[in-house]
Amino acid sequence: MFLVQRLAKKVPELTIYFWVIKVLTTGMGEATSDFFVHRYNPYLVVVLGAVALAVSLILQLYVRRYEPWAYWLAVSMVAVFGTMAAGILHIYLGVPYIFSATIYALALTVIFVLWYLSEKSLSVHSIYTRRRELFYWAAVLATFALGTAAGDMTAVSFHLGFLASGILFAVVFAVPAVAYRFFGLNEIVAFWFAYIITRPLGASFADWLAVQPGQGGLDLGKGTISIALWILIIAFVTYMTVSHRDVARTQVADASAE
Repeated sequence: MFLVQRLAKKVPELTIYFWVIKVLTTGMGEATSDFFVHRYNPYLVVVLGAVALAVSLILQLYVRRYEPWAYWLAVSMVAVFGTMAAGILHIYLGVPYIFSATIYALALTVIFVLWYLSEKSLSVHSIYTRRRELFYWAAVLATFALGTAAGDMTAVSFHLGFLASGILFAVVFAVPAVAYRFFGLNEIVAFWFAYIITRPLGASFADWLAVQPGQGGLDLGKGTISIALWILIIAFVTYMTVSHRDVARTQVADASAE
């Protein structure tokens, strides 16, 4: 039982810091992916992105408990590669955003169904086996790809633009929180709903800041936004590492006892 409890401590507590860093990673993933894909050989960039993702996930699976640097490095690499995966279907294979969003939604549904049939729970608080951890990261990757396609669909296909899309997703992001707080929405449903929406939320605002005025943006540049968001992510993760604000008190006590 003690071993099970220790394995469960590989994800952060769901505090305000979690959601802030999560949104920052989504914007960073959008800006970083677009910067490298459009500046260098896209095929080489995608391969390198896949390698970076694989290495970060191996590190996350290797650590024995939740380590902020390992967890958020994996999330950041998922953000970068998830953006690339969504872009591949649309830009290089010509798949419309509405169809790619549908494909990723179906993929996420399959992951959730298999996860639930296998483990009888989709709660991030019950990830205390390797299999559940693998299901969790598969779902995370699918949510990023789905969120990327959904954000591009509203901004481009539906012609809302990046700022309007960002505002729209900010409102949608608040829906599960309000529904959970006041109307009894299931906690697991609320979490995954909000988790999916963080992707188009962060990406829409990142695009708005980065793209040219002709595209409805402020023209700060993908590289500039990418660097700025990386700095913010590193700063928040460093603070989490020092303060343990995203770790349960029992976990801090267990770590101190070793």
